[in-house]
Amino acid sequence: MARAGIRNTIRFLLNDETVELADVRPDETVLDWLRLNRSLRGTKEGCAEGDCGACTVLVGRLSDGGLVYESVNSCIRFLATLDGCHLVTIEHLRGHNGRMHPVQQAMVDFHGSQCGFCTPGFVMSLYGLWMREPWPSDADVEKALQGNLCRCTGYDAIVKAAKQISAYGVAADCELAAERGRIHDALLDIRDGKRVEIGKGKQRLVLPANADDLAAILEDEPGARIVAGATDVGLWVTKFMRDIAPAVFIGHLDRLKTTTLKDGVLTIGAGATYTAARQALADAIPAFGPLIDRIGGEQVRNMGTIGGNIANGSPIGDMPPPLIALGATLTLRKGKSRRTIALEDFFIAYGKQDRRPGEFVEAVHVPLPPAGAHFAVHKVTKRRDEDITAALGAFLVETDAEGKVSSARIAYGGMAATPKRASAVEAALTGKTWSMATVEAALPAFERDFTPLSDMRASAQYRMLVAKNLLKRFSLETTGTAKPIKVTRERAA
Repeated sequence: MARAGIRNTIRFLLNDETVELADVRPDETVLDWLRLNRSLRGTKEGCAEGDCGACTVLVGRLSDGGLVYESVNSCIRFLATLDGCHLVTIEHLRGHNGRMHPVQQAMVDFHGSQCGFCTPGFVMSLYGLWMREPWPSDADVEKALQGNLCRCTGYDAIVKAAKQISAYGVAADCELAAERGRIHDALLDIRDGKRVEIGKGKQRLVLPANADDLAAILEDEPGARIVAGATDVGLWVTKFMRDIAPAVFIGHLDRLKTTTLKDGVLTIGAGATYTAARQALADAIPAFGPLIDRIGGEQVRNMGTIGGNIANGSPIGDMPPPLIALGATLTLRKGKSRRTIALEDFFIAYGKQDRRPGEFVEAVHVPLPPAGAHFAVHKVTKRRDEDITAALGAFLVETDAEGKVSSARIAYGGMAATPKRASAVEAALTGKTWSMATVEAALPAFERDFTPLSDMRASAQYRMLVAKNLLKRFSLETTGTAKPIKVTRERAA
């Protein structure tokens, strides 16, 4: 493979200035750098785990010839990942002629702030929403603010403010819109296609020039830590003080972010974020839309990747169970060599995956459900939004002309040390008429498939009951019921 040129600095835009840094630690977060090195303290630290949104900033990046701004959690976003980006903080917001920015003025007039600690994060999330949706619906606002927590206002005032921002100004005239051309050109100027290498030993970080360069780096340093969205690795640093060097950051590699649909198989690059992959997944397989909308908050979905959720091997990762139920496969790459394995075979034991030294997940291939098949995925958590899974079930059932189950693929997360198929339950259903009676008869097979654990999220008994009830819910959804299976917040009110 051709060796890429090497640069020993990261370069990015901070608000309205260009920044170039040679002294960057692999575990240095954007939040710490802003507050400690630049005295930009409007960005707050609340939870330090990407949960509360007080640290929200906007990051602009070049994408498909345009410039896209997304809200991210600066507390778990590593500084090195800003190379080639535009970082926007609360201090950059301003209105015309010395007035407050429309987002800020709306928050003031609708009493959207009380103690004020969380307010900068809310303002930045609403700014990102306003640029996309000048007149958002309640659902738009609630989705944009899933990752922002407030202990004072009760949110109603913030939602009202969010819906009236355009009464204070035109989104197309705000500074990030008006300066888009200049920022776009400035980011092009600092993008040189080179590999970035900074530091040595436990202070070493690398940003590959491209996917081929990534493969070469990992061949030379098979023990390097691959960091994509950092929504998990970020907590290793902020909560557990773990060393992550040498760290190889891959979130900027466009080739790992592509999605293609061909011959009934949706291929998703491992570096595609939840936000980037959502549309393609939801268009092809609608059940993925509501699932992805409940993974973290918007800031997390803008950072976290499909491949990262798979590669870290968590038994409560949200993506593996539905992908396993659909019969997804992985492409694993080492150097120039590639191999493809069934996703369910990737997970060997808790914390152990079938990934060899120097190998990385390059793509996941998702077969679309066969015509006429029933597919669903359901997630159970303590709170509905922005919460980690207690148990998640994914179901793919095909029936023949007589209404009998010809094929069943059922997978769960949170029920074992890895994402796991319910093989005994599948066997109990196959060949039987698809009905609630058949499901009820198959329920004892769950004890042969799973021995769940008790932890802070759920007891073993609760998980087992939930797993069975999710299969019963799937049966009701696919065979018909007069009673509502899901009651929305609006309907309940």
